[in-house]
Amino acid sequence: MPSFDIVSKTDVHEVDNAIAGVRREIETRFDFKGSKCTVERTENDIVLLADDATKLEQMQELLRVYVTRRKLDAAALDFSAKPERAAGDALRHTVTIKQGIAQDLAKSIVKGIKDSKMKVQVSIQGDELRVTGKKRDDLQDAIALVKRLGIEQPLQYQNFRD
Repeated sequence: MPSFDIVSKTDVHEVDNAIAGVRREIETRFDFKGSKCTVERTENDIVLLADDATKLEQMQELLRVYVTRRKLDAAALDFSAKPERAAGDALRHTVTIKQGIAQDLAKSIVKGIKDSKMKVQVSIQGDELRVTGKKRDDLQDAIALVKRLGIEQPLQYQNFRD
């Protein structure tokens, strides 16, 4: 029976390369000279430390640009957390790298597929989804439907098996 997996994974090595590019640009840009702006990654979090709000916004934009240059989707970065005060007037902003499909998002994808009355079965397997069907065309229609759902998180379709 044909099947495929819907996953959401971000290549952390490419994120590291993007962060290295941001660091290089911060070191060479005139408006960052003499500032104590840093970018660090720990597990699935990127910590931006900036002297003021303007520099923090510029660093966020640099991070988006460099992630996009590395052929990653900038939507994989979650900027929703509020910047917090650090030592002195500095600001610290923790940006989360989205990995895996959250349970509520998985349920909404399953609901969207089931409401369309497609002849496929969807099962949640941890932080990914497995879609199975009798025909390859049904699976391709399911991929097209999920793309039309307008999900903000970047999704990949893997392990397409006949």
